[in-house]
Order: sequence, then structure tokens, then C-alpha cells
Amino acid sequence: MKTAVLYPPFRKDGELPLLTQNRHLKFSKTQEVRIFPLVPGHLATNLKHLGHEVLWLDGINRRMSDEEFDGHLTAFNPEVIFLETKAPVVNRHWRYIEELKAQFPNVKIALMGDHVSYFPEESLLNSKVDYVMTGGDYDIVGRNLVEFLAGKAPLGPGVWYRDAEGKTLSTGPHKLEEALDSLPFIDRELTRVQDYGEAYLLRPTAYILTGRGCGAPKESGGGVGLCTFCIWQHALWGKTARLRSPANVAAEMEICINKYKIWEFFDDNESGPIYNIEWLREFYKELKARKLLGRFQFSSNCRADNLNEEIVDLLVLCGWRLLKIGLESGSDYTIKHLAKCETVELISRGVKMAKDKGLVILLTTMMGYPWETEEDVRKTYEVTKDLLFYKVRAGDCMQASVVIAYPGSPLWMEATRKNWLLIGKTDYEKYDMSHPILKSQINASEWATKTWNLMKDPRFVIGQVTTVRSFRQINLLWRGLQSLLGHVQDYGDPVPESKGHATPQTAVN
Repeated sequence: MKTAVLYPPFRKDGELPLLTQNRHLKFSKTQEVRIFPLVPGHLATNLKHLGHEVLWLDGINRRMSDEEFDGHLTAFNPEVIFLETKAPVVNRHWRYIEELKAQFPNVKIALMGDHVSYFPEESLLNSKVDYVMTGGDYDIVGRNLVEFLAGKAPLGPGVWYRDAEGKTLSTGPHKLEEALDSLPFIDRELTRVQDYGEAYLLRPTAYILTGRGCGAPKESGGGVGLCTFCIWQHALWGKTARLRSPANVAAEMEICINKYKIWEFFDDNESGPIYNIEWLREFYKELKARKLLGRFQFSSNCRADNLNEEIVDLLVLCGWRLLKIGLESGSDYTIKHLAKCETVELISRGVKMAKDKGLVILLTTMMGYPWETEEDVRKTYEVTKDLLFYKVRAGDCMQASVVIAYPGSPLWMEATRKNWLLIGKTDYEKYDMSHPILKSQINASEWATKTWNLMKDPRFVIGQVTTVRSFRQINLLWRGLQSLLGHVQDYGDPVPESKGHATPQTAVN
């Protein structure tokens, strides 16, 4: 069958949505965020391996015009279309599906992603979509769906659809695949590896998944991440953590290094494999046996409480360069409230330990929790500042954003119970991070901007510049500057230093 995986280039005030592989979507001015959508990449590859014709059309990250995008799609004339959606753009996708049905009357369209995993029937009631796929393994669900449409297999679990009378039906709950090694490696030519990369990653870049779901120490919720704001862990992965084998990951990397000259890999698995020391030990042996050590660098997400001396040493030996670590708040009360199962002290210890060993850190944080005071957000700012300025190296960076509670997540359910929402529960387009959606005692947007501006501080800039050791790092810093300027524009003016505190936005009930 002729199948298409599409990301139409919807725009808002000239800005493109950061939709692909993003936990939180916003429309942004930055041109430096081009994240590869990994599960859809696996879907496209699965379909090609089964003999189906596949169009990979990412209009967002290719920065395509509507006309250019439509031209490619029309020329392909698809029989099946897959669209990944998210709350802020689901209404647009519903309208777009109607346009597609008018253009291609016989096409079958399937939606996938975190929002429709929570609310699958909603899209069937509000649009002409044919199928809604639930759960995080929608590469496997989608593969089965196309085989069903081709008359080669029954319809598997995790799919919602309409019967002949228009009644919505389901094949039952989705099932997660345990044998991740059985999946084919992503076809990097089909999915255009050259189109992707972010400002904080060295080029050429390739994104991979060492597994799916967030792993944590056993004392942190039974060995999985449970953060209440994390839409993916709750909507897609069912609060689980699965890993591919070290040999399987190393084999995929070897192909990327030899065939595509990839220099840096980014593992977008929620907390990477770092919680599993046995996995890391075996991974090091695999890299050494394949003579890959020193031929690439590796970066990944990470929970700071997973780090200890042996693990950090292993990361350095394996070629790790950067860890993306969530601080989220400088308040222990907030971290506990979010079920993050860490403390500020644990996070600070992990970050500094990694920096002591020569790793660089991307620190993420959020502002605008309904229960936080001006004092709390100032603590977040100060902890972020302390960790960012600690042993600065070229490549250190941070991200600050306004907290968004996506529909269906535990944080959103708490917000609905406690009347924290500033918008209607189904005002989905307002969940795009352009404005706070939760009642707050602080001005979250201004504090986010102020925190972004820490990277303009002379102490940080000097630390970056004086530790540059390669042309790749020079390029990294230049792209980082462009990205920073775009993100600062996203949030407007920072908190004035002369005032010290932001004006409260909306009091919490």
C-alpha cells in the first residue's frame, strides 16, 4: 500500500510548532530545534520492510511551505496517512483531515500520539478520521493497521474506529512490545537523517531510542519515573521502562557511524539506560569489541538520582558528552508534589558529579506551578544559576519553560479538581505554551525569560568560550546563541532586576 507519515507545516503568526518528539509543544521563533520523531521513524521503517511504499514528509523540520508540502503529497497520492498529534494542534488536525478526505476520497487516515491515547473516541466524534491508535508503540500498531487494510492480518489491539453504522468501537487496550530488539533499525535515508538536530548537539547528529519509558532507582516509585507532568510516561508507556539490548543499540550505532558519518547520537529515551548499571557495563564491552570507542559522542536524557561514581565513570568511558537533566524546581516541596521522587540536594549532587568528571549538562526547569510563591521560583532561579555556573564548559546549557499540564496527565487531573485552570478543559489550542494555563502567584513567562538570560551572563559566556577545543564546538556555540535569542523572544521581556519580584499573575484558589 502507499503509506504516508505526515507532519504538515501548520503555522501560528509565522511560527512552526515544535511537535516532533516533543513532550511539550509550542510555536517558536527558534530555527534550531529540529527533533527527529523516533517512533514514527520506526513506523515508516516497519512499513517499508513489509514491502509498502512509504512517503516520509516532515514539513515542520524541513521548513516547507504549504504549497511545497501539498505538492509532494499530491504527487504521491497516498492510500493510508498517519498523523501524530498533540493537544495544542489536535483541532487543526481535525480540520486538516477533512481537507485530506476532500482531496483523497478513498484515503484511510490514522491519528497517533499522547493526546489521542487518553481521548481516542473524541477524535472519531469530532473529525472524519478513520482510526485512532493508542499507546506509545504506535509504530507496531500502525504496522499492523496497514497489514489489516492490505487484507493480510486481523486488526490488532489499541485501535479505535467506527463500524458501518458509525458507532465507535475499540480493539481493546494497547499492548507494549517487550522484544524491542525484534524491530528493524530506523531507515536513515527514508527518514532523511540530514534534516534533524538541535542547537545543543554536535553535527552530524542522529537520534536513537535505547528503550522506551522512564527508568529510576528502585526507591523511586518501584524503578520507574512517575512525574505527574510527564504526559508520555503516563499516556504512552503505562509507567514502565523497557530497554533494547546493548548489542542491538551498538549495532545500530555502528551502521550510522560507518554509513552516515554520524558524530553525535542523542538517546531520547526518557531517562536513557543510565538507571541500569549492568546494561552500561555490557554496552561498554560492545563498543570496545566493535572498535567504536572514540569514533562518536553520546548524549541522553538522565535522572540525576541515577548517577553515582561508577555510573558516571562508565558514561565517560562509553563516550557520553552531555546529560539532559530535569531540575523542574528549586523547591523540595514542589519536587515531591510532582512525584519526581528526588530532592534538590540529590539533583545538585548528580549534576556536579557529572560536571566534575567532564560531562556537560543541559538543565531543564519550569515556572508557574499553582502552589509556588515568589520565594519558590526565586529558589529555582538560584539553583539553576548555581548548577549552570558550576565548572562551565562549552556545551553547557539550560531550558526554562512555563509549566503546562496536558489533558489526561495526573497534573492536569489535579488542576481540574482544584480549579487551577485558567482556560476551559478542552480549549486545546491554548495549551501551546504561549501563555500560562494554570493559576499562579508569579509571572511565569517573565521568570522563564529571566532564567534563559542566565546564559548571557559574562561568567557563563567566558566559561563557554575559554573551553572550546574544536571547530564542532565553535559551531555548537554559534547555533546555541541563535537558539537562545529565539527562545528569549518566545517569552518576552525578563523580570526587571530593579524590581526583584514579578507581579503576581493570578492568585491560586
